[in-house]
Amino acid sequence: MIGRKKGKEGGTRAVNTRSVSYSSSPLLASKTPPWRSRFLVALVGLSFTGLLGRALYVQVIGTEFFQKQGEARYAHTLELPASRGRINDRSGQVLAASVAVPSFWAIPKDVDTDPAKRRALAKILGISRDELERKLDPNSRFVWLRRQADDDTAAQIKTLALKGVFQDREYKRKYPEGEAAAHVVGFTNIEERGQEGIELAFQKELQGRDGSRAVVRDRLGRVVEDIGDRVPAVNGRDIDLSIDSKIQFFAYQRVRDAVAEHKAKAGSVVVLDAQTGEVLALANYPSFNPGDRQNLSGAQLRNRALTDVFEPGSTMKPFIASLAMETGRVKPETIINTSPRSLVIAGWSPTDAHPHGDLSVAEVIQKSSNIGAAKLAMQMQPREMHEMFTAIGLGQRLQINFPGAITGKLRPYKSWRPIEQATMSYGYGLSASLLQLARAYTVFARDGEVIPITMTRSQSGEPVHGIRVFSPKVAHDMRGMLQMAAGPGGTAPMAMAPGYSVGGKSGTAHKQEGKAYAGNKYRSWFVGLAPISNPRIIVAVMVDEPSNGVYFGGAVAGPVFSQVVSQSLRLMNVPPDLEVKPQIVAAQKMQAVEESF
Repeated sequence: MIGRKKGKEGGTRAVNTRSVSYSSSPLLASKTPPWRSRFLVALVGLSFTGLLGRALYVQVIGTEFFQKQGEARYAHTLELPASRGRINDRSGQVLAASVAVPSFWAIPKDVDTDPAKRRALAKILGISRDELERKLDPNSRFVWLRRQADDDTAAQIKTLALKGVFQDREYKRKYPEGEAAAHVVGFTNIEERGQEGIELAFQKELQGRDGSRAVVRDRLGRVVEDIGDRVPAVNGRDIDLSIDSKIQFFAYQRVRDAVAEHKAKAGSVVVLDAQTGEVLALANYPSFNPGDRQNLSGAQLRNRALTDVFEPGSTMKPFIASLAMETGRVKPETIINTSPRSLVIAGWSPTDAHPHGDLSVAEVIQKSSNIGAAKLAMQMQPREMHEMFTAIGLGQRLQINFPGAITGKLRPYKSWRPIEQATMSYGYGLSASLLQLARAYTVFARDGEVIPITMTRSQSGEPVHGIRVFSPKVAHDMRGMLQMAAGPGGTAPMAMAPGYSVGGKSGTAHKQEGKAYAGNKYRSWFVGLAPISNPRIIVAVMVDEPSNGVYFGGAVAGPVFSQVVSQSLRLMNVPPDLEVKPQIVAAQKMQAVEESF
């Protein structure tokens, strides 16, 4: 159909229009199948049902799980570490304590990617750039960069001001006495759990109980606010040891010097309080710094006074003589023939370093006669000797709260052969640690009682009671013999201590390697007590493999005993019981006397 339309200028133009019929279109005219509309409605309905079900699950059924997941992204529980208890000596001097130090950690994906800053961080940490990049793996959510950093390292890391690097506070163990007390206090690992020594023995008491603090953190790890109640940390309990740090330090110095002087392999010193059984010093050399344990060897870590057992040599003779006197077989003045080959057992005969002939029992101890000791032993039944050895603690585990203490060796008496019974009288065929030997000598200091020993301070300070092994008279007589052995005419005049009367016994034992004895390797011993009239301390010294031409116990271990006794008794305010000048003169006269077994 054609129509006319009036233009703007008043003219007209033709307009072509066509009538459209919707019903005639095949697409628009076709009817939609009913199932399609129903399907669409059902699909929409199912979608809403799924959403409602999901909402129900999230809001009602699984609400606890999703709450935890949400909280995990912003709520954190921070550990409030407890301060580990201190280890103190008997006077309160700190031997081990925990101090707060900075530790640095990072969220790898947030750490500044500036190459220059990363190179600087690697240099501060003392690692390569590649190692740092491995630490900062973007797939990790947390990584330690440096735990328990020193002040210099901490200051440098702070100066970098790296994004994504954070600082926390941890505790680090400090050991003021260093090498001198290392084998006593032991050490902890980086988590402050005891690994050796007192740190391990009293782990439960020292560690305390950590606290906690619930906080909200933002994505950068910053604490926004606290949530919930804070659980305070409970600090560990302090442990007061029986150790006297001054005696400990002096004993360590003396054994260290002796090892160096005699070109020895190692050495140990033990000092006991003869009244209370308290360990006043326990020193070993070589030693280590418990605060810096890099590149340590097993020789440095070994607490030789407790963990190493040796054949004690002639230090056993006083016990055999005491048993012979206790059973009434001999008296101090009883004469014994110690001539060479005066005792032969199955074709074998013990020997002495020097021939002596007839000696009294007291002189057997003074001169350290192997033949005399063997003859005394062969008068006894093996059972008697075994019971006495057991009573003084040989072959028994020390009842002391300290890790590593071992039993030594003492075979059942029924298996002894006569030759073994004879050699045990002068310290071969059985073994003991230095601490065991020091405790055994309490039997002479305490009038025949062997007393328990302890590493912790006695609260009362009163003398403790022990197990009676010998009568007071026998113990008194033996102290006199030990004084002779450590004086002019004895085997250890170099053990004499200026101002104090001393008594003790030297020992020199061949080292056993495999099933045989090494011909030129020895262990040198000296164990004694002072003052001899009223013993206050027992000192045991061992030097392993002296190789500078002198190896007898009196010449190697005796001087260490003398120095430790003098210093220890002065520190304990024990008044001298002898004039010094006569002692010096006597010592000078005996200085050239050669030591014997």
